[in-house]
Amino acid sequence: MNHNRHQHITDTELLEHFYSSHDNQWLGILLERYTLLLYGVCMKYLKNEDEAKDGVQQIFLKAIAELHKYKVDYFKSWVYMVAKNYCLMQLRNKPGKTPLSLTNQDVAGDETADELQQHLQKDQLLELMANSLSELNKEQQQCITLFYLEKRSYNEIAGTTGFNMMQVKSYIQNGKRNLKLLIEKKMK
Repeated sequence: MNHNRHQHITDTELLEHFYSSHDNQWLGILLERYTLLLYGVCMKYLKNEDEAKDGVQQIFLKAIAELHKYKVDYFKSWVYMVAKNYCLMQLRNKPGKTPLSLTNQDVAGDETADELQQHLQKDQLLELMANSLSELNKEQQQCITLFYLEKRSYNEIAGTTGFNMMQVKSYIQNGKRNLKLLIEKKMK
């Protein structure tokens, strides 16, 4: 299969091909697009080429298994999350090294400890948000993803989903409220 032939196909279209045919070669094309991104994430956390290469393979396997189970709308941010979670688990499982025991040499550039803490908190919040988003009902999940992650207007969302304007507004309002409650519950 010549992967360059598929450069013009969007991530969403590749996912749609996969969901309609359950043919893993579509996922292969999709994952290949993000090999460098995933390798970069693994290097950032694991700081070891062999572990990073191994990590990319493990993330591919995990992503394929997960995509067979449920539908993902926003592939790039989702696969980034999968990669980050994988790396954090690897660090957690390393004897005597937790992700927070970063020395000054590990910190990229001139980040102060405070800035690093803010980054970690932001990452943690994004992680909680991604996990909580998957717990909303399908309609709310779809509308929230389109509105906040893909920056679509109410009109565009109504056109894409087939819901009317009242439903779109309601799903976004209720979804936002439920998301907030789910995140607060996880932070306790």
